[in-house]
Amino acid sequence: MNKIILGVALGIAVIIALAATVLTLPDSEIITSQKHNEKIGLVINSPSQSVSLQQLDEIYSDASSTAIGRSNVYLFWNIIEPQRGEFDWSQSDVLMGLNEKNNLKVTLFFSVINGETLGPFPDWIGRPSINSIGEERLVNILDEILSRYHIVDSVIIAGETESQFRYYEQNIPVYKELFSGVYDKLKEKHPDVKFGNSFALHHVLNKDLGHIVSDLALGDFVAFSYSPVDPLNDIVKTPLEAKEDLKKVFEIVPNKKIGFFETSWSTSNFVGGNNTSQKDFLEKLFEFYSENESEIEFLTWYRQYDRPEGTCATEQQEIGDESISVGGGSGFGSSEYIIERLNHYICSAGLVDVNGNPKPGWNEFKNQIEMIN
Repeated sequence: MNKIILGVALGIAVIIALAATVLTLPDSEIITSQKHNEKIGLVINSPSQSVSLQQLDEIYSDASSTAIGRSNVYLFWNIIEPQRGEFDWSQSDVLMGLNEKNNLKVTLFFSVINGETLGPFPDWIGRPSINSIGEERLVNILDEILSRYHIVDSVIIAGETESQFRYYEQNIPVYKELFSGVYDKLKEKHPDVKFGNSFALHHVLNKDLGHIVSDLALGDFVAFSYSPVDPLNDIVKTPLEAKEDLKKVFEIVPNKKIGFFETSWSTSNFVGGNNTSQKDFLEKLFEFYSENESEIEFLTWYRQYDRPEGTCATEQQEIGDESISVGGGSGFGSSEYIIERLNHYICSAGLVDVNGNPKPGWNEFKNQIEMIN
């Protein structure tokens, strides 16, 4: 039985293994009747680590029924190009095929930067610093992906970028040069694809890192993830206060389109969430979208399904053959304390619970899309 790995990230990357058999997506089955809003997205995921492709097909169909027009796909270099010049499309073909079948555009996350971590990179690249990643290598792999998958219209090259440069601002000019070179070359080949970097808005606001975002407001758009949390991953905002947080992106980045890459509100009471506050935030979120639609490139909710408790974050996240560290320190603010809350937050950030029962937020999400369509 084949294995498919789907990376889903919110601050860190989480690997979902999907047990697969065979999936065919004939053109005749592509859904065409429903009107999809290409600006509104949903991170589509399964409620468990193993799922058949028939079940995954149904999950995508359910997500598409909300009239979303995009989803995120998380591809990692070490998975796509395990050997130099040799590409493995077996996993990404399935995910991209499901998006295409359901008339969804794709926001591609390609993690040259993943918070405090670089990569993950294939073994043949090793563990490069920012100035040794290699512009041509990065252009080549992204060109291969974009030439194969024409449904990708937005690419995020770096995620939680503020965390990478928080203590190493001297490296910002190096990354700006890398991004600019890659951007110019890819734009020549793929003029309709837009490129940008992503930042965690809650980290930017909690840690006063707006200057890093301003300095790295490169490309066609600036993307943000958002959770209404403090540095310990507890929900400390009301839905109205969260809406006010979202408005601050236009002060930080006044001259570019804004993408909301992963926007979330957990229902876990362990971190101060519940079904009502999630539903209320969705209402405020779409109110914010309607008021600022012309300035917004896309708005994607994180995510469709809850996951079982304790399966969403660990101190060492494995992505392919690489490990990504989360947190640090000791005591009340220790990584263990923070990760425990992160686990609860992420695992309950879905609109449908692990048993397949829709939360009030699921209907609110559908109703809001219907109203703006």
